[in-house]
Amino acid sequence: MVLDNLGSSLRGTLDNLRGKSRISEEDIEDIVKEIQRSLLQADVDVALVQELSDNIKTRALEEEPPAGTTPRDWVLRIVYEELVDMVGESTELPLEEQTIMLAGLYGSGKTTTAAKMAWWFSTKGLRPAIIQTDTDRPGAYDQSKEMADRAEVDFYGDPDEDDPVEIARDGLEATEEADVRIVDTAGRDGLNEELIEQIERIEEEVKPDRNLLVLDAAMGQSAKSQAADFQEAIGIDGVVITKLDGTAKGGGALAAVDETDSTIAFLGSGETVKDIERFEPSGFISRLLGMGDLKQLTERVERAMQETGDEEEDWDPEQMLEGSFTLKDMRKQMETMNNMGPLDQVMDMIPGMGGGLMDQLPDDAMDVTQERMRDFDVIMDSMTEEELENPRIIGQSRTERICAGSGKPEERVRELLEQHKQMSQMLKQFQGMGDGDMERMMKQMQQGEGGGMGGMGGGPF
Repeated sequence: MVLDNLGSSLRGTLDNLRGKSRISEEDIEDIVKEIQRSLLQADVDVALVQELSDNIKTRALEEEPPAGTTPRDWVLRIVYEELVDMVGESTELPLEEQTIMLAGLYGSGKTTTAAKMAWWFSTKGLRPAIIQTDTDRPGAYDQSKEMADRAEVDFYGDPDEDDPVEIARDGLEATEEADVRIVDTAGRDGLNEELIEQIERIEEEVKPDRNLLVLDAAMGQSAKSQAADFQEAIGIDGVVITKLDGTAKGGGALAAVDETDSTIAFLGSGETVKDIERFEPSGFISRLLGMGDLKQLTERVERAMQETGDEEEDWDPEQMLEGSFTLKDMRKQMETMNNMGPLDQVMDMIPGMGGGLMDQLPDDAMDVTQERMRDFDVIMDSMTEEELENPRIIGQSRTERICAGSGKPEERVRELLEQHKQMSQMLKQFQGMGDGDMERMMKQMQQGEGGGMGGMGGGPF
């Protein structure tokens, strides 16, 4: 996740405050230095880093914490609020009829983003359509159409037309029944006069309600100047940060947002059309600080349950923290989680389980590949109800019978049982962790707005 190094290093620094009754200036200096180091390594603009540092230091030393608030919780609240302020608000995207134009350079991920956004709008009950106007890049039409098919949304493009403005004009007419029209434009290695002229002509034709700049998370300080150029050419209403599934730092995008005085609309990670999430500052920073994001987690769970046909079941994300479950529970949770996206992203959304805590687990603790999942399903189909409910009774004779019934080797059966044991131990490890910290954080998040810690003023902090 973007700025993840900040989250893991800051959590360690804040842990040094546990048990302290007062905060010294030296404590605050250590925290501020850690924040500065992590943000600068993530390519966040120096001026933004300095402003954030000054604000945290001033508030921590001058403001009085509420009665009964520990020094660690008080500093955590200040850091949270200042980080939320730094990343800004989420781009306004009402769930209503609108036209959105995407701009960006080659390789930024515009075409993939168009399909992801269209899919996201479709999950909100709207009918989206993609209009592909890139006539420069070979394969742009084919890629866009294929992505639109995967997203199961309307699509318009014309591989035989050379004028992108003509395509845009025809596309608007062809997709007039759509609620949301997403116009994908061409890119260049740099924002030259030809690209500016083309984008301006398309904008004049489609008259978009919003212009979104698509930025690769791997971009460094050059994102700031790039954003300034696009801002001058067409005006930028929001930014989409893509490719957050790799080692990208992502800090340059924050500088771009600040430069254009805009906001972040979406975060893209992964290659499928579902690997996108609406940017929510409170949840984003909560995940960064290891406090989870129950709102985003719940949305993913609901989508996953719809895909597995379990949307009517009352599945509460917090049950994953109860620490005890049967093989049937394990199968259901793994199947659901498999549809929720990359496991590290999912764990970041669970309070107390993201960031550095995941690093403490065995490498294979949650390693459930598609092949292993299929084998596990077959094996569990060969078990009795008693065995599924209480796997501890499975000894050698039962294992041999299960192997004969499933056609799977003993090694695979033992892998399943060991997987269940590790997952059970992992959940128990996090149950009630940190002298009630997790329970307090979860209650706080549930009370806060936006699924994060937005309502901290009236909670235990």
